[in-house]
Amino acid sequence: MTNRTQLLFALVTLIIAVLLGLGILLGQLFKTHYLNNFHERLKKEARIITEVIEDDGGLATLDARKMEEMSKILNARFTVMDDGGGIILDTGGNAAGASPEWHRGTIAEAIAQREGAGGGAFQKGGVQYYWEPVHYAGKLEGHIFLSTEVSVIKQAYSQIWWILTISLGLALAVILMLGIKIASRYTKPIESATNVAIELAKGNYRARTYEDRNGETGMLSASINILARNLQELRKTQEMQQDRLTALIENMGSGLILIDSRGYINLINRPYKELFQADPREHLYRLYHEVIEHQEINELIEEIFMTEQKTRRQLVLPIGIHRRHFEVYGVPIFGMDNVWKGVLLVFHDITELKKLEQMRKDFVANVSHELKTPITSIKGFSETLLDGAMNDKDALEAFLSIILKESDRLQSLIQDLLELSKIEQHGFRLNITDVNLNSQIKDVMAILKGKAEERQVAVEMDAEGEVVIPGDPDRLKQVFINLLSNALNYTPKQGSVTIFLSEDEHHAVVKIVDTGMGIEQSEIPRIFERFYRVDKARSRNSGGTGLGLAIVKHIMEAHKGIIEVDSEVGKGTTFTLRLLKNA
Repeated sequence: MTNRTQLLFALVTLIIAVLLGLGILLGQLFKTHYLNNFHERLKKEARIITEVIEDDGGLATLDARKMEEMSKILNARFTVMDDGGGIILDTGGNAAGASPEWHRGTIAEAIAQREGAGGGAFQKGGVQYYWEPVHYAGKLEGHIFLSTEVSVIKQAYSQIWWILTISLGLALAVILMLGIKIASRYTKPIESATNVAIELAKGNYRARTYEDRNGETGMLSASINILARNLQELRKTQEMQQDRLTALIENMGSGLILIDSRGYINLINRPYKELFQADPREHLYRLYHEVIEHQEINELIEEIFMTEQKTRRQLVLPIGIHRRHFEVYGVPIFGMDNVWKGVLLVFHDITELKKLEQMRKDFVANVSHELKTPITSIKGFSETLLDGAMNDKDALEAFLSIILKESDRLQSLIQDLLELSKIEQHGFRLNITDVNLNSQIKDVMAILKGKAEERQVAVEMDAEGEVVIPGDPDRLKQVFINLLSNALNYTPKQGSVTIFLSEDEHHAVVKIVDTGMGIEQSEIPRIFERFYRVDKARSRNSGGTGLGLAIVKHIMEAHKGIIEVDSEVGKGTTFTLRLLKNA
């Protein structure tokens, strides 16, 4: 039930109670007033008639015609009795249903029961009587009775009640109309404010109420609207901050996990899900030791729970088939008044840094190893010559040939290192022009023709047509030289190397197929690493530095190309190059 309905119900109940009480009171007052006036009228009429009879000479001179006219005028029945109880005159006509005998008996009974010499009144059989004694010459001659039907009084009562009912009904209708209008004026702002307050409680901060300019309701409406606007601004600010915090957490680049004071996981971010292949449905709102598989992490969390101290630790964790390195930073979380809230762990993936660090170590070790051999040879043979071997012409010539060979090898190694370093620089750029791959491959074949003849390996080219792509001609030539040179180095005598050139809708495709020793499948992923050799002794004897394929890989990546390797041990190897036709 609304406030307006309650107020109207209370108002209507109060008004009806007041009007009923007022009606009953007024009815009784009107009834009493009318009855008193009626009795006074009868009394006065009886007294007037008595005085007229007495002035006219008493009962002896009573004029019947005059009495009947007065009976009609006064609308009352006149009955005159002598002192002995006999009826001298009876105008009749006003006592409905009263026979003369009953009327006479009633009057006689009243005379017999009278006390004193005065008149009196009584009611019997639905007829109201009033009588007065008649005196003449100081002597009681008889009595005069005035009678009228009680129905006249009842009819008057009915008219009084009808007037009161209609008047009070109209008053009730007018009061209800005014009450509804007044109640609506004062309850409508309250109902509107109540509805707005309910909407605000539901979170709808756009709700507003009508502002009445009058009194306390206007102040209430204005205050609620101000509150709604403030809540809306606070909600916008909170949502903005929440969006920023969510964006920061989800895109921070490091895995994050939040555990509450009871050990339940409350939050994991996107990098954590990706790093640990974590399903939020299986991790959120569950105990950390039930869902985290790595014991090292569980021990770290337990340590923070026990010590309540910040902790930083490097962990190596198996993730699927890989082992990843993490620097884990864990902190206890405290709220207001140092209330314990939980633990926050941040996982920084340093696998690539570790790989880079290891690569640098390997690079230094490999460079040192590769430089050590030619330098040791040059130094050893130089010392031998200085010790007297130079006087032996044959030994001198042999040792100088070895020194020259090792110097060329050292120069090639340094040149490849410089080339690789240049390609890996951040500002490295290609000189893009239109490159005819047919001409490029033929030039490379001409350059390595002597080497192929020396190793007795047949080199052929199979081209579907002229293929022209955008690229750096010098770098692409370097790629083809390295790959074709490797194919010649690892192909035995009487073998063959075939270069296939074709194109599809988006790429130019170059395949270099040899019939050499082949590569183990387990070693294929590593052949593009620096200084990695499939056959270390053979490649070193052939003058290889172990950097050729690393240079090829970087040049292909700079051209946004793809290099693929397919090999079978004892049958040969196929290198496939896919270069974009539209850069």
